[in-house]
Amino acid sequence: MVERFFSVRQVELLNHSHYDPIMLLSGPPSCGKTSLLFQFAFNSAVGSSHEVVFICNRRKLESKPPYLSQGIDPSSDTFQRIQMKYVEEDEGIKNYFAAFHLHETIPAAVVIDDFGDFFEERSCQEKYNNPRGRDLAMVRTLALCHNAIAHAKRVLASFSCPTHTMETLQGCSLSIKDGFQPFSQLKVMAWDRLF
Repeated sequence: MVERFFSVRQVELLNHSHYDPIMLLSGPPSCGKTSLLFQFAFNSAVGSSHEVVFICNRRKLESKPPYLSQGIDPSSDTFQRIQMKYVEEDEGIKNYFAAFHLHETIPAAVVIDDFGDFFEERSCQEKYNNPRGRDLAMVRTLALCHNAIAHAKRVLASFSCPTHTMETLQGCSLSIKDGFQPFSQLKVMAWDRLF
């Protein structure tokens, strides 16, 4: 699975590798997570005729654009199949996945950059009337993503759309599978059974 995050030279492996449909890429600030996710989006677009959706905050992406791997032509037509979806908060992510079944074509992959940054601690606590409201909001949004993709899989039997999220964790303690914890190094976790 890890090879999907590296240069396009390994695209041949994409068609032969089985990978989990939902994955979390986590690490400290400024370690290259966005660049890895963008490389993944590029590789997914190369390996498919479908679009790849890259959900992110526009201001953050423009202030720190991802680096491209050596040998990738910035004018490549492949970039035309990477659809940038700019959102400001978790509602934008929820709206996208709530309407997922309405898309004319299903994307090859959906990538969400800085997933946790879309959830403001105080507003989530107030919304859910819970001190762990942010964790609850994140889990509910991931459940919506999972359900939207599962529904699309049922409708289109041969459909596969991995979802990848990136999070800079700083003291977060969300527990879904093996548990969230602060990370001091870059880790890739696959969530094969979210719920």
